[in-house]
Amino acid sequence: MLLEKLTNACGISGNEKEVRNIILEELKGHVEDIRVDRMGNVIAKKHMHSDKPHVIVTAHMDEVGFMVKGIDNSGLIRFAPIGGVDPRILVSKVVLIGKDRIPGVIGAKAVHMTKPEERKKALTLNDLYIDIGCGNQKDTEKYVSVGDYIAFDSKYTEFGNNRIKAKALDNRVGCEIIIDLMKKELPLNVTAIFTVQEEVGLRGAEVAANQVDADLAIAIEGTTCSDVSDIEPHMQATELDKGPAISIMDRTSIYNRSLVDSLVVTAKENNIPWQYRRTSFGGNDAGKFHTALGGTKCVSLAVPCRYIHSPVSVLSKDDFMNTKALLLKYLEKISEGGVL
Repeated sequence: MLLEKLTNACGISGNEKEVRNIILEELKGHVEDIRVDRMGNVIAKKHMHSDKPHVIVTAHMDEVGFMVKGIDNSGLIRFAPIGGVDPRILVSKVVLIGKDRIPGVIGAKAVHMTKPEERKKALTLNDLYIDIGCGNQKDTEKYVSVGDYIAFDSKYTEFGNNRIKAKALDNRVGCEIIIDLMKKELPLNVTAIFTVQEEVGLRGAEVAANQVDADLAIAIEGTTCSDVSDIEPHMQATELDKGPAISIMDRTSIYNRSLVDSLVVTAKENNIPWQYRRTSFGGNDAGKFHTALGGTKCVSLAVPCRYIHSPVSVLSKDDFMNTKALLLKYLEKISEGGVL
């Protein structure tokens, strides 16, 4: 399965090459033009209808992770985050370091060695280290260097009732959806943009958005899902099995309301389950597309994912497939006229 290949690949922000190569290979022969810009964004065009609208579909390739920032005399590795990661989830997690994927374990001072007041405080990144099994700095430096990227060691697995768990579902699920879309015969002109460095400030999108002028940009995301115990309903951004999430507003964008409404109508007309993304925190690459060039209308469509920015996220296969279906139906509706 393509999603398995994409999530098992390592693509920390600024080091998206593995993911980019998969995308380039998958799109070969399915698009008219494909290129990689100076930032590393992939821009692929499928323009076959001169009299039809031009739509951008975009998803980011990168995932959160870490970078080696130092090695102690004891051989333990100190590291810095790349993107937003909660330090509370990191102890005992297995990671892969550098191009050779050296395995390591994130550790901290053992609980029985801590003082009572220390046990009341959440661990910070400064309290953590990575152990690769070496006894001193010299030995560790044979395998690891300052500046090496560090990714979670987590494999794609299908489990439970129609669930998938994997790292980097934010946003390899968006990449998979767009790759699948670009392999189809499309009813209008589409440019697919796979961006870099979204997790560290929408940097790739800022460059890519100013290279392509379009009537509409659709951001495809894997978004936060908080339908778990002890979360008030109004704080649950999305829920699993309730369909793709349509955003009205987030931290980086206020989406074009007439287009949001038309997306909802499309879902209803085709009996596709859908939900609003009910919180406004976070953001995505639409934050750069809607202010680029002369301005671009934007909407955002997302697959709900539990536990994003962690070693293991979880999604519903039904939500995944319904997001694909809604995106295609929406493009068909746009091609018929009256939406843009």
